[in-house]
Amino acid sequence: MIILRIVLGSLALVLIWLIWRALADGSFAEVGIWLTSHPWGIVSLVDLYSGFLLAALFIWLFETNKVKACLWIAPIPILGNVWTLAWVIWRLPDLHARLFKN
Repeated sequence: MIILRIVLGSLALVLIWLIWRALADGSFAEVGIWLTSHPWGIVSLVDLYSGFLLAALFIWLFETNKVKACLWIAPIPILGNVWTLAWVIWRLPDLHARLFKN
Protein backbone atom coordinates (compact mmCIF):
# COMPACT_ATOMS: atom_id res chain seq x y z
CA MET A 1 0.00 0.00 0.00
CA ILE A 2 2.82 2.40 0.89
CA ILE A 3 4.64 1.65 -2.37
CA LEU A 4 1.49 2.33 -4.39
CA ARG A 5 0.99 5.62 -2.57
CA ILE A 6 4.59 6.59 -3.33
CA VAL A 7 4.18 5.69 -7.00
CA LEU A 8 0.94 7.67 -7.26
CA GLY A 9 2.49 10.59 -5.39
CA SER A 10 5.45 10.53 -7.77
CA LEU A 11 3.06 10.53 -10.72
CA ALA A 12 1.27 13.54 -9.23
CA LEU A 13 4.59 15.38 -8.78
CA VAL A 14 5.60 14.65 -12.38
CA LEU A 15 2.24 15.92 -13.57
CA ILE A 16 2.61 19.09 -11.48
CA TRP A 17 6.09 19.62 -12.92
CA LEU A 18 4.81 19.17 -16.50
CA ILE A 19 1.94 21.60 -15.86
CA TRP A 20 4.37 24.13 -14.38
CA ARG A 21 6.66 23.82 -17.44
CA ALA A 22 3.71 24.25 -19.80
CA LEU A 23 2.45 27.31 -17.90
CA ALA A 24 5.95 28.83 -17.94
CA ASP A 25 5.93 28.54 -21.73
CA GLY A 26 3.20 31.18 -21.77
CA SER A 27 1.43 29.92 -24.89
CA PHE A 28 -1.71 28.62 -23.18
CA ALA A 29 -4.21 30.62 -25.27
CA GLU A 30 -2.38 29.88 -28.51
CA VAL A 31 -2.24 26.15 -27.81
CA GLY A 32 -5.87 26.15 -26.63
CA ILE A 33 -6.96 27.65 -29.94
CA TRP A 34 -4.95 25.04 -31.83
CA LEU A 35 -6.29 22.23 -29.63
CA THR A 36 -9.94 23.15 -30.14
CA SER A 37 -9.53 23.57 -33.90
CA HIS A 38 -8.21 20.06 -34.59
CA PRO A 39 -10.18 16.81 -34.36
CA TRP A 40 -7.58 15.03 -32.20
CA GLY A 41 -7.44 18.02 -29.91
CA ILE A 42 -11.19 17.83 -29.42
CA VAL A 43 -10.98 14.08 -28.85
CA SER A 44 -8.27 14.68 -26.23
CA LEU A 45 -10.37 17.28 -24.43
CA VAL A 46 -13.50 15.09 -24.47
CA ASP A 47 -11.41 12.18 -23.18
CA LEU A 48 -9.89 14.36 -20.44
CA TYR A 49 -13.21 15.73 -19.23
CA SER A 50 -14.89 12.33 -19.47
CA GLY A 51 -12.19 11.08 -17.11
CA PHE A 52 -12.89 14.01 -14.79
CA LEU A 53 -16.59 13.10 -14.83
CA LEU A 54 -15.81 9.45 -14.13
CA ALA A 55 -13.52 10.43 -11.23
CA ALA A 56 -16.21 12.74 -9.85
CA LEU A 57 -18.80 9.97 -10.06
CA PHE A 58 -16.46 7.52 -8.34
CA ILE A 59 -15.77 10.03 -5.54
CA TRP A 60 -19.49 10.74 -5.18
CA LEU A 61 -20.31 7.05 -4.88
CA PHE A 62 -17.46 6.30 -2.51
CA GLU A 63 -17.72 9.23 -0.07
CA THR A 64 -20.50 8.78 2.45
CA ASN A 65 -20.39 12.45 3.44
CA LYS A 66 -21.79 14.23 0.37
CA VAL A 67 -20.51 17.64 1.49
CA LYS A 68 -17.00 16.18 1.62
CA ALA A 69 -17.61 14.57 -1.77
CA CYS A 70 -18.59 17.93 -3.24
CA LEU A 71 -15.47 19.54 -1.79
CA TRP A 72 -13.35 16.89 -3.48
CA ILE A 73 -15.28 17.03 -6.77
CA ALA A 74 -15.53 20.80 -7.26
CA PRO A 75 -11.81 21.45 -8.01
CA ILE A 76 -11.46 18.57 -10.50
CA PRO A 77 -12.27 20.63 -13.64
CA ILE A 78 -9.58 23.16 -12.65
CA LEU A 79 -6.91 21.05 -10.94
CA GLY A 80 -7.53 17.94 -13.01
CA ASN A 81 -5.97 14.59 -12.34
CA VAL A 82 -3.48 16.00 -9.86
CA TRP A 83 -6.48 16.53 -7.57
CA THR A 84 -7.92 13.11 -8.40
CA LEU A 85 -4.55 11.53 -7.56
CA ALA A 86 -4.53 13.41 -4.25
CA TRP A 87 -7.95 11.92 -3.41
CA VAL A 88 -6.87 8.40 -4.41
CA ILE A 89 -3.66 8.67 -2.36
CA TRP A 90 -5.62 9.97 0.64
CA ARG A 91 -8.37 7.36 0.42
CA LEU A 92 -6.30 4.39 -0.82
CA PRO A 93 -6.51 2.36 2.41
CA ASP A 94 -10.30 2.82 2.51
CA LEU A 95 -10.63 2.09 -1.21
CA HIS A 96 -8.65 -1.11 -0.79
CA ALA A 97 -10.67 -2.17 2.25
CA ARG A 98 -14.02 -1.56 0.55
CA LEU A 99 -13.11 -3.03 -2.82
CA PHE A 100 -11.29 -6.12 -1.57
CA LYS A 101 -13.01 -7.01 1.69
CA ASN A 102 -13.26 -10.74 2.17
